Amino acid sequence: MARSHPPSLTTLAHRAVRDERLFGRGDLVVCGCSGGPDSTAMLHALALLRRRLGHELLAVGIDHGLRAEAPAELAFAAAASLRMGIPFEVSKVAVPHGPNLQARARTERHLALQAVASRVGGAVVALGHTADDRAETLLMRLLRGAGPRGLAVMPARAPSPVGGVDVVRPIVSARREAVRLHLARHELSFAEDPTNVDPRFLRARVRHELLPLLEDLSPGASSHLCHLAEMLRLELPDPLAALGRAQRLQLDRSVRSGKHFTTLRISGARDVRVTFSEKTPVLPDEQ
Repeated sequence: MARSHPPSLTTLAHRAVRDERLFGRGDLVVCGCSGGPDSTAMLHALALLRRRLGHELLAVGIDHGLRAEAPAELAFAAAASLRMGIPFEVSKVAVPHGPNLQARARTERHLALQAVASRVGGAVVALGHTADDRAETLLMRLLRGAGPRGLAVMPARAPSPVGGVDVVRPIVSARREAVRLHLARHELSFAEDPTNVDPRFLRARVRHELLPLLEDLSPGASSHLCHLAEMLRLELPDPLAALGRAQRLQLDRSVRSGKHFTTLRISGARDVRVTFSEKTPVLPDEQ
């Protein structure tokens, strides 16, 4: 009997867009693109799907000003993007001082991508997270004592942690092996970020030490962790599900400005007072 081949990265991206309704025909998708393997493969898969799905793409690279190699990597990403027929722009950000460098850089990255989406009329912001990223993030949350809601990480579509349009993850069901196969099949070059193997960062140790050990103890552990994250996401009620985009943005602005309450206008022209018991920050291990 012939051995079936796993679905390609493009097929997985197409299924995610269709099944999770990530974006629609005519939408402009703002893609975060560092030039690394995951974002490069995501961008290329979405480029291949343009004729079928009818969307438009804009690639955006973020220069955090933290590494001397970053401008060259982004120039490399820009050249690759233009070869795909996708416009590319660079946003420079200033990462504030404080603890947890990766969390601070991530917040600035989200803010920059949302600023671009707002300026150009982007429908969503797309990020190149994979199933492996999802498994890693769940483990990091688990190590820090998160509960069920905190373990429902990295869904295919979610509200942005900094407000604005939704964040989508078209290849979040794909393993990194599918990414590598896609890059090789289409002869795509990419840059490598040295922080991905720096043991000073928890994610690097989870990626290169903990997950391989779990896979050795129980083959398929990464997939099982992703299934757990998805089951938790589907089972947990979303207290904001009935709110529209404007109401969500109002809540986000109120929390970030330090207010203790806000008043929302809901269906039926009713005003509802929402009180915040505590400020909920962006968790530091979310990519």
